[in-house]
Amino acid sequence: MQGNNMKIINGKDFDTYWKTQTIIEEDIKTETAVKKIIAAVQKKGDAAVRKYAGKFDKSSPQKLEIPLSELQKAYNELKTSNPELTEALELAAENLVFFSKKQREQFFDFETETQPGVFTGQKIIPVERAAVYAPGGLYPLISSVLMALIPAFTAGVEEVFFSSPPQEDGLPNKKNLAAAAIAAKSCGVKIDTQNNKFRVFAIGGAHAIAAFAYGTETVPCADVIAGPGNRFVAAAKRYLYGQVGIDFIAGPSDVLVISDGSVPKAADLAAADMIAQAEHDPDARARALVPNTDLAEQIAAAVEKRLETLPTAAAARASFKNGGLIVVYQNREEAICIANKIAPEHLELQTADNDNWIPYLKNYGSLFIGDLAVEALGDYSAGINHTLPTSGSARFTGGLSVRHFLKTVTTLRCSPGEGFKKTQKAAEIIARAEGLEGHALSAACRV
Repeated sequence: MQGNNMKIINGKDFDTYWKTQTIIEEDIKTETAVKKIIAAVQKKGDAAVRKYAGKFDKSSPQKLEIPLSELQKAYNELKTSNPELTEALELAAENLVFFSKKQREQFFDFETETQPGVFTGQKIIPVERAAVYAPGGLYPLISSVLMALIPAFTAGVEEVFFSSPPQEDGLPNKKNLAAAAIAAKSCGVKIDTQNNKFRVFAIGGAHAIAAFAYGTETVPCADVIAGPGNRFVAAAKRYLYGQVGIDFIAGPSDVLVISDGSVPKAADLAAADMIAQAEHDPDARARALVPNTDLAEQIAAAVEKRLETLPTAAAARASFKNGGLIVVYQNREEAICIANKIAPEHLELQTADNDNWIPYLKNYGSLFIGDLAVEALGDYSAGINHTLPTSGSARFTGGLSVRHFLKTVTTLRCSPGEGFKKTQKAAEIIARAEGLEGHALSAACRV
């Protein structure tokens, strides 16, 4: 089509198209730079962090940790200058706390008897230290601050560290600080006095990830690092996984809208939601699944009409040109197969019979059911987390939640009896079958 150059293809051609879109290209330049940064921070600590801050950030503060009073100050300033935004963030935090607590309730300890006298169990233990990262910049992702801090607090992490790049004044973006204050307050975490339960740092980029992975003279070592960032942050998290736990590697944002044209203003709603993803950046991916070519062309036309007055049209147009797609499916089975293959970060379902689709849709970060469940609510205010798996990784993982700050560990307790004897003997037999006599004798000596 003209204007945004979005492709319209038939479902039978999807597999051929998809193969051309799933080629993995290694960014050797980024990886090499990140490895160098990590090695320097591991060896030289704070000095290396300050060096790279001077090179990549807007300032290089002498003190990397900032007092919690700066959070309260930023919160007060935001409440005075923009009470509407403050109220919106507080509502979002309230909903996210409620949802995170409900998630936490699903992880519980138990013990059960597998054989008489053989008791197996599970314990859920929060990690001791978690670092949450949030990018800065002209348009800071203030909602991401809430999305990562609140699950960490709700999970019961003993020490939570927050980090964001320093601006010209040596502090993280003031809106990020205000959002961090709101997150802490919503979870009952005090910020009126310095404490080890919640600490804040003005560090950005790959050097921030390295600092929390290894620890420096003034930056504590974390057990888990969570939160979004640019490609250097993502590369650092990927490289350091194992040294430290991470949430997951997030790539460009994407959405898939399944629309059968039955909802009011179906074409315009699909177009609006596709643009909402496309405006992120040229690498974002906006796609739709529709049952006929007429609806596909209506969506494409609606996209073009909206782009005419959109302030972020340049980025959106580039995104549509690079990977915008509308697939015309032959039947529901074909559509479901395509949706599960794409495994989108955001999956929107706008059909006449949503409930008949839901059981068969398996791969997505979040599912938005019905025309009122606009993805932007999930991004900001409804209570679900917007840090979600991208680039098809929804095939094997879900979004950021309290579980990323929890460990599921197991226990074993035994008492004498026939059940123990049977289980002990089975272990002895299996150990010998594997050629591990020490294991067998270790089990045998319990009789």
